[in-house]
Amino acid sequence: MKVLVTGGAGFIGSHVCDAFVKAGHEVIALDNLSSGKKENLDPRVRLEVADIRSPEAAQLVRSERPQVLLHLAAQMDVRRSVEDPRFDADANILGFLNLLEAGRASGVQKVVFSSTGGAIYGEQDVFPAPESHATRPISPYGVSKASGELYLNYYKAQYGMQYIALRYANVYGPRQNPHGEAGVVSIFCTRLLAGQDCTIYGEGKQTRDFVYVEDVARANLLAAEKDYSGPINIGTGVETDINRLFGLLAQSAGVSKAPGHAPGRPGEQMRSCIDNRRAQEVLGWRPTVELAEGARRTVEYFRRKAAH
Repeated sequence: MKVLVTGGAGFIGSHVCDAFVKAGHEVIALDNLSSGKKENLDPRVRLEVADIRSPEAAQLVRSERPQVLLHLAAQMDVRRSVEDPRFDADANILGFLNLLEAGRASGVQKVVFSSTGGAIYGEQDVFPAPESHATRPISPYGVSKASGELYLNYYKAQYGMQYIALRYANVYGPRQNPHGEAGVVSIFCTRLLAGQDCTIYGEGKQTRDFVYVEDVARANLLAAEKDYSGPINIGTGVETDINRLFGLLAQSAGVSKAPGHAPGRPGEQMRSCIDNRRAQEVLGWRPTVELAEGARRTVEYFRRKAAH
């Protein structure tokens, strides 16, 4: 099977490329390298450098005619989306539409869309949240991901294009960018190993559902092979507060110094956790890496990276 992975040189995208290469598929990575890195890619992956909003990206889809489009390229910084919602929509909505139109014209059979299980539900009514939970995002980033899902539903109804929208919990692991709001695990790892102070915003009691990146990559592989359309949560169903997360990372890094605290960020969700039962039923997927082990692996990755 030939697959095109947008954002393929990035944190999650490169792990998705790894999973498909190991399964014997032909993999093309499309990335503008604004945050992705060539060194993240297996040599067997062909890298094409272009922005998803560009005519060149659309032409790549039309000329290569992949059977499956795995869309991971995105503006993913929630704070930037609030500061500049037009930029967020340009990348996450118009860029995606550029690819969808090219995919429709070239016969793409399926789209696996990287959505969000945290930002799309907003403040949750139930924990963990199932896919049937109301979607009421409180950031432009969440709005753009919800829009992507709605467009996919339209393309399926109008053109028969199959899709699965994977609603990720908080993804962490090796290759995560420590610069930016989305990478709290990598930020802590980098600072702990450098002997720098770490700051937790608020009391640290806010919870998230942390899912290891290799488990997420495996979900993409399973989604590409399943005859199903609709949203599927990809998370652990376990709430972990930021204080405990820091403790696990500090223990793996061999650091005993306590973190500092700063005022909480306005508008930050206090709790986020998603139900993965549909992933188990439809994909046969469940997470295999527990947080303590994932934290250890991630710290070791950043330790090796610092040594080099």
